[in-house]
Amino acid sequence: MKTLNRKNTGLEKLNPIKVVQFGEGNFLRAFVDYAFQRLNKEVDFNAGIAMVQPLKDGMVNMINDQDGLYTLFMNGIKKGEKIQDIQLIDNVVKAINPYTDFADYLALAKEEELQFIVSNTTEAGIEFIGTDTPDMQPPTAFPAKLTVLLYERFKHFNGDASKAVTIIPCELIDYNSETLKKIILQYCDLWKLEDAFKTWVSDACTYHSTLVDRIVPGYPRANIEEYNSKLDYQDNLIVAAEPFFLWAIEGGEDLKAKLPFHKTDLNVKIVDDIRPFKMIKVRILNGAHTSMVPISLLYGNKLVMETVNGDFTGKFVDNVIAEISETLAMDKNEITAYCEEVMDRFRNPFIKHALADIALNSISKFKVRVLPSLLGYYNNTKKLPVSLTYSLACLIQFYKGTWNNEALPVKDTPELVEAFNNIWKAGSLDSVVKQTLENTDFWGEDLTKINGLSEALVVALSEIEANGIENGFANFSKKF
Repeated sequence: MKTLNRKNTGLEKLNPIKVVQFGEGNFLRAFVDYAFQRLNKEVDFNAGIAMVQPLKDGMVNMINDQDGLYTLFMNGIKKGEKIQDIQLIDNVVKAINPYTDFADYLALAKEEELQFIVSNTTEAGIEFIGTDTPDMQPPTAFPAKLTVLLYERFKHFNGDASKAVTIIPCELIDYNSETLKKIILQYCDLWKLEDAFKTWVSDACTYHSTLVDRIVPGYPRANIEEYNSKLDYQDNLIVAAEPFFLWAIEGGEDLKAKLPFHKTDLNVKIVDDIRPFKMIKVRILNGAHTSMVPISLLYGNKLVMETVNGDFTGKFVDNVIAEISETLAMDKNEITAYCEEVMDRFRNPFIKHALADIALNSISKFKVRVLPSLLGYYNNTKKLPVSLTYSLACLIQFYKGTWNNEALPVKDTPELVEAFNNIWKAGSLDSVVKQTLENTDFWGEDLTKINGLSEALVVALSEIEANGIENGFANFSKKF
């Protein structure tokens, strides 16, 4: 089988670098790179991408070994029918590790046709580190690295406003572009960079917040032989994703002219306000994911698909989504259609989405993704949502760390894990619930003030310990 490279595939012509991408992982390769490939193929956009590895360790060498080429498998189910699309992504021109090739990194600033900066450095990536300096090669924080690159471009083109860039971060934090811009300006002040550069960065460059939505399990290690059998070359960078795609970007007509996705049928929405898209996605898709993890793991499941297809856990997820939907002040038909789409995505037989992977940092995820729905339901009805409340009880039980004498895949900060170890040493369930709910570091507020919540959780935990997950839920439901 032939090696995957540009010579063997006849793809030796490279597009000019129009995009610098911070992040070389599975998500960006299956999302942003795929989106720009669609522009290249369908509207002759002619955009090459230069990937920048944000951390010391990464995939740059593997990507360069294949000349930036890799295969994207989009596998899923829509309205009950299996669909599969296979595409060779060919728009990555180069991948750079700034920790080993800093000069090559700075050289990106001098690219004549550079127009866009995109990033996905995880939620923790957009941060300000006060010890970063402009002479570090490179600075530690992603915004500091970006500031250095922008300053190099500003100097090289003598502050030419036409060489300013459009910055589109994809990190899953609120107001991601506003946050990134604020930190860049902090570095301008910290490093005492000239006012002209600060004006160029602030006014000539544009910043656009985003919402991204696509499930990307990544490299299909468990059944890689099946994937390879569909190719006539050896690809060490196969990435698997679902067909669903949504990229909502805040912007106006200027951005639509720069990024003519409206000339394709790809689901990219350039809109004045991404908040409605974020609300429905975070509350329903992410909220259901986070809600199902503790109860399903305690029940004995391993995968999302296994959860939603199970008689008990599947009905539980349906109930959770119904309770969440009640809290959304949006068009009911739109919510119903989105919920059906979400369940199709959860049932995707091609995606082996491990619950243990989603369990990472479950407390902070519950706070952002689920708690607003639980509290919203209570505020609207003056009743506690049965399924969401039971999910919270399962989350507390999950953070005990063991169930039926087996270790659970608790993955969180050492401080939080230790806090729960101490909470569970308290002995009584009343004390466990009280200490958990009143911990404002967990929730950002004291949840013991929610009328009836403490009592409900004590009942739920008592039922779980006495009767197990399924019978415990049946008994709990009768009482609330």
